[in-house]
Amino acid sequence: MKKLINDPADVVADALRGMALAHPELRVDHENRVVFRGEGPRQGKVGLVSGGGSGHEPMHGGFVGRGMLDAACAGEVFTSPVPDQMVAATQGVDGGAGVLHIVKNYTGDVMNFEMAAELVAAESGAEVVTVVVDDDVAVTDSLYTAGRRGVGTTVLLEKIVGAAAEEGRPLAEVADLARRVDDAGRSMGMALTSCTVPAAGKPTFDLPEDQMEIGIGIHGEPGRRRVPLAPAREVAEMLVEPILSDLAFTGGEGVICFVNGLGATPLLELYVLHAEVAALLDKAGVGIARSLVGPYMTSLDMAGATVTLLRCDDELLRLWDAPVVTPGLRWGA
Repeated sequence: MKKLINDPADVVADALRGMALAHPELRVDHENRVVFRGEGPRQGKVGLVSGGGSGHEPMHGGFVGRGMLDAACAGEVFTSPVPDQMVAATQGVDGGAGVLHIVKNYTGDVMNFEMAAELVAAESGAEVVTVVVDDDVAVTDSLYTAGRRGVGTTVLLEKIVGAAAEEGRPLAEVADLARRVDDAGRSMGMALTSCTVPAAGKPTFDLPEDQMEIGIGIHGEPGRRRVPLAPAREVAEMLVEPILSDLAFTGGEGVICFVNGLGATPLLELYVLHAEVAALLDKAGVGIARSLVGPYMTSLDMAGATVTLLRCDDELLRLWDAPVVTPGLRWGA
């Protein structure tokens, strides 16, 4: 195992220490492993909290800041944060207008966020609403989930809902918007290699040099099938066709097309894939209104990519275009 770490047991704590030094505009609660906005909760604004296992950076801590999240909980690598972390995050962002938990559909995350919401309600009476993201069309049930996994739509949802919360919208409206985004987004991924969890010290799964996994999960969960290596043009078809078969994307104002790298795939290759995805969408009569290409939701050092399409209307595009200032996503500021 070749990694830029000290002790595998300390990798999350060490990374949070480095993040705090690199981004003084944020405040990191090292005891609870929660990343907060530096300015603290804004009275009358809905607080947005997300989180999950580490290893997917910049998701979620890298999306804390103006126009996105108010706090993110960092679990151990590929392990859900515990309820106490989520309670600390929720209480730390409560500005009196309630808190929205944005949760990827993984069993540990869903259970622990649910428990945290109950604890906060019992302790302070604060209103907490949870929206679960379940956009992966690859499989119905997985190693870590009941139902579809939550993947790339999470990034788009945090941006769009973050902009709405910044406008001062009430909790019920912000939560309804989050559900709308989840309903309108679909994703599919693939892997060229496994990833290596520091504590394990070896690849999570074996993938022969001449094969790739179609439908991979962001923790290395098995996908739909293994197939021989193929050109980017054919890979794009394997990812886009299941998405288009699952939801109608024609009409409206087009889609946000998100081509995401899983950690070890260079941007050069992601742009190649994006071009092929765009050609397929054009052939299918689906217009691309906005694009996002890059490693925004990774799986440590896995080589591979995911494609997410989000069906848009004027409101969603306006919220997408709104200013955002976070370590991982920044424009319009």
